[in-house]
Amino acid sequence: MDGNGRWAQQRGLPRTQGHREGAKRVDEIVTECCSLGVEYLTLYTFSSENWSRPTLEVNMLMRLLVQHLRTMDKKLRKNGVILSAQGHIEKLPKFVQKELDRVIRFTHTEQPKLHLSLALSYGGRQEILDGVREIARLISEGELTVDSVNEELFRSKLYHPHFPDPDLLIRTGGESRISNFLLWEIAYSEFLVVDEFWPDFNSEALKNALNAYSKRKRRFGKTQEQVDQKEDRFSVRKTGRTHKSHQERGV
Repeated sequence: MDGNGRWAQQRGLPRTQGHREGAKRVDEIVTECCSLGVEYLTLYTFSSENWSRPTLEVNMLMRLLVQHLRTMDKKLRKNGVILSAQGHIEKLPKFVQKELDRVIRFTHTEQPKLHLSLALSYGGRQEILDGVREIARLISEGELTVDSVNEELFRSKLYHPHFPDPDLLIRTGGESRISNFLLWEIAYSEFLVVDEFWPDFNSEALKNALNAYSKRKRRFGKTQEQVDQKEDRFSVRKTGRTHKSHQERGV
């Protein structure tokens, strides 16, 4: 969710106002994802590198996060959204941890419509290192062998192993880089960079992004002919006639 500060600066406003406008878009986008049937949504909320920002800005962001959690909790629960968080949560201020834990427990349901994860104090490299350390510990304690380590096992040691790999990664603000986000999980994700700053990324922009994604050809290393044949066979089994369709699952 990039571009809050630049959005404010272009309008001669303090950066804090950009973050406040950006917080409003979270509510709108989460609600729209529920309407569109998106099942998993991860929002890069505060990176491990963001701790290096000015102290006043960091403190404001922490307070804004708590304010937003307090205003969104009932709507999340009403819409069937289950909240979770990933990253080094223990580095967040205690008052943030307390409110985050409250809303996570408040929104818990056995059959959610949308799994929403906030990446907080998060870094993709750190996530991989934490997984490596956990596997190394299990090997040293004799609970695992080196030969038992494979992709499936490693994935189980990531922060959110129950989340499927994202189908689509959207970056606002026009910057064409990953910025240490979900480095393992996005190996085959489709990327979409949009010029709008996050405060301008509304529900219509999300629909446009998903429409652009629906036109992508995802081959996962196969030829297009192989993909087409698989889709045709699947379509015949499901409907008795040949057609192609796409379904968004994770963003």
